[in-house]
Amino acid sequence: MFDKNAFANMKQGALFVNTARGGVMVEEDLLEALESGPLGGAAIDTLKVEPMVLMGAKNCIITPHIAWAPVETRERLMGIVSDNIKNFLNGTPTNKVN
Repeated sequence: MFDKNAFANMKQGALFVNTARGGVMVEEDLLEALESGPLGGAAIDTLKVEPMVLMGAKNCIITPHIAWAPVETRERLMGIVSDNIKNFLNGTPTNKVN
């Protein structure tokens, strides 16, 4: 989804954030866009290629795939699990997959 063309079409100084999957971006193209292209910076929470092509890239922060995990998110997830169990035991399952 994000390759040389996508990065070239971004506004000068744009910030690129990826908390989804590493495969949505071409890491070599992101590196090039950071080093000499339009991007002002990147925050990456997941990578496809290791060793990291982006290690040491200018204006790039890489986290260990934990951006999804603030306390509020984990509390919400536990509430969903709790509700699912209660509803199942009451005979009215929710969030079921058929």
